[in-house]
Amino acid sequence: MLAMATAGFAITFWAWALLSPLGATLREQLHLSSVQQAVLVAVPVIVGSLGRIPVGALTDRFGARVMFPAVALLTAIPVLYLGHGAGSLTGYLAGGFFLGLGGTTFAIGIPFVNSWYPPRRRGLALGVFGAGMGGTAISAFSTVQLSKAVSSSFPFDLVAAILVGYAVLAFFVLRDRPDRQRAAGSLFGRLATALRMPVTSQLSVLYAVAFGGFVAFSVYLPTYLVTSFGLDRGDAALRTAGFVVLAVAMRPIGGWLSDRADPVKILIGVFSVVSVLALAAAFEPPLRPAGTLLFLGIAGALGTGTGAVFALVARLVAPGEVGAVTGVVGAAGGLGGFFPPLVMGAVYGATGSYLLGFVLLAATAAGAATLTATVVRRRAGASA
Repeated sequence: MLAMATAGFAITFWAWALLSPLGATLREQLHLSSVQQAVLVAVPVIVGSLGRIPVGALTDRFGARVMFPAVALLTAIPVLYLGHGAGSLTGYLAGGFFLGLGGTTFAIGIPFVNSWYPPRRRGLALGVFGAGMGGTAISAFSTVQLSKAVSSSFPFDLVAAILVGYAVLAFFVLRDRPDRQRAAGSLFGRLATALRMPVTSQLSVLYAVAFGGFVAFSVYLPTYLVTSFGLDRGDAALRTAGFVVLAVAMRPIGGWLSDRADPVKILIGVFSVVSVLALAAAFEPPLRPAGTLLFLGIAGALGTGTGAVFALVARLVAPGEVGAVTGVVGAAGGLGGFFPPLVMGAVYGATGSYLLGFVLLAATAAGAATLTATVVRRRAGASA
């Protein structure tokens, strides 16, 4: 069940990230401004993040055996449209809007995996599932290369075929735990309940910093490396890929550590490390080796933090409410990665330096550590 859920998460995230690597190509083909290009790439991210809220609540009701195949099949439709039917900015924006559905499967897999594992093993299991976010790296490595090697539509055709194949396989293989708790009440009622729970807002803040930081660096690190260190785009992209791979690899480790220690302590350590390293990066030390080590350290810490946050979700949230809470927390994580690149760009444009941007990141991480050490620690202690 864990393998099937992780595969589904990775495949749908591969689909979700198809437009981002093609941003520069589409800008030339459609004669887009930099703002239009940014909006085109951002639409699936925003929709996928916000869409986790209702999808998580629906998963509490209908289960992953229904939701995983349904979302995979529905995602294949905009994938095919983008490969063959979209020929204008409006067409790509419409396709990108529905492509965002692929980014919602995180809210399906978390409650599903959570239900199959005992509390002492949930951290590692959820971390392994979370490593499926590496599907975005598959897209980054393959989309442009396949477009050049075969045809512009081939990456979309390939992903659509894999999505359909997975949907069929998942329908026959996936099974919800027989005694899983089915959520009662209406969709909106359960969402309202999740939003009113203090633990939801607290975990949302932590995930917005941990996962949002990962997303923000994945998006903006190439630009930063080119601007600050004069790297060519290919070199910057490869270094960013190393950042992504390390963060993804550390997510299961964060969950594993949380099974064996207090996830609150792990998160305090993670956010403290990010704060210190971000402050050091603000002074732009030489890229080799100091700068490289700083960014790899941030990647490892953020990846560990994403695993630890959802180990904490498994401890603090009742099984029948995990889907709804995961949807909200997952949405916060996705949106958390949307704003930092805008801030970094604005800071650089206004000051000609990234120093203030990194100082703000350090302050944000320090605030997350403080929140974890006080409010979240008390809540975790009360529920123990």
